[in-house]
Amino acid sequence: MSTYRAAVIGLGRMGSTFDDEITQGGSIFLPYCHAPSYVASPLTNLVAGADPHDEQRALFGERWGVSAEHLYRDHREMLERERPDIVSVCTTAQIRPAIVQDAAAAGVKAIWAEKPIAFSLAEADAMVRVCREKGVALAINCARRWNPFFSEARRMIEAGELGTVLQVTGYGQCGLSHNGSHLIDIVRYLAGGGVTWVFGEMESDGAAAGENDLMGNGYLAFDNGVRGYIRGMRCGPANWEIDVIGEQGRIRALADATGFELIRLEAGGRRGRGQPAKYPFPWPARMQGSGLTILEDLASAVETGRSPRCSGEDGLAALEVAIALRESHRRGGVKVSLPVEDRGLAIRSAETLQGEAPARVRRQMQK
Repeated sequence: MSTYRAAVIGLGRMGSTFDDEITQGGSIFLPYCHAPSYVASPLTNLVAGADPHDEQRALFGERWGVSAEHLYRDHREMLERERPDIVSVCTTAQIRPAIVQDAAAAGVKAIWAEKPIAFSLAEADAMVRVCREKGVALAINCARRWNPFFSEARRMIEAGELGTVLQVTGYGQCGLSHNGSHLIDIVRYLAGGGVTWVFGEMESDGAAAGENDLMGNGYLAFDNGVRGYIRGMRCGPANWEIDVIGEQGRIRALADATGFELIRLEAGGRRGRGQPAKYPFPWPARMQGSGLTILEDLASAVETGRSPRCSGEDGLAALEVAIALRESHRRGGVKVSLPVEDRGLAIRSAETLQGEAPARVRRQMQK
């Protein structure tokens, strides 16, 4: 593969220093976030960064050895002068759609954008459309798709080792747009189909009436016959667990992917209906940082023309499910079919609701 010039727009935690906070794995294997992945990968050279906040630029440059002449206040100037091949967009969803479209128009080959994809369906539609028209590989960072254990679970499902998949359930207390992007996406990934209709229940009528991020639960009907359930409200000891049930087997991801269970239905049992038996979950032959796996996937997408493992279309689909679930509650708990007709519908994701100051700056101010 070629070596790609990489740049980051939005030099906060996910763009730069999130990995420095990690002391235990779960679903995270380092390098995980954007800058450390570019530095560690043999496929990329980190050449520039852009952020309107002086402190963010200074910390990024010092941490990753990027000199001041390659750090920019304006991302458009950076795109014009540096001509990167791959760009990470690690800003909030409030401004992410315009930046992604700017990067696509500037001629980049690939974009690795944070989640959620956008506030509104119309914004997400435009991002996907522009990247498709420009031939840009757009990946949305719902990173569980690149986790080696979830990848192995998907391989087993596709190989028929669980039999026909009946139900995929995801538990994770979260805002349906912000970290709900992860929860909805991993259920979609393991279900292996498209969502055709949903029922939704939000945390309250008041929350459902507004546009701010909110917790909620939902029932998802997939076009391949799989049924899904999302619990985004309080989950107690089941928080961030995933359960895949097939006719002949079951996979459970426990405690934010710190443990995996594999259960197969063996002969015997009451009235000959089978006996569940536990087996060791097969560990992947290769374990590496999620960010390195993402960059390998992005490079392959650039060179082959295929979609990244979590594409712009996947990011759009996760947002659309979240909005459809809220619409179901708004309409009295009725079934809502996808695609959603009103593309102006939006959810203001949770990371944007505490003001425009970067999260790192807010934390320092609270000390």
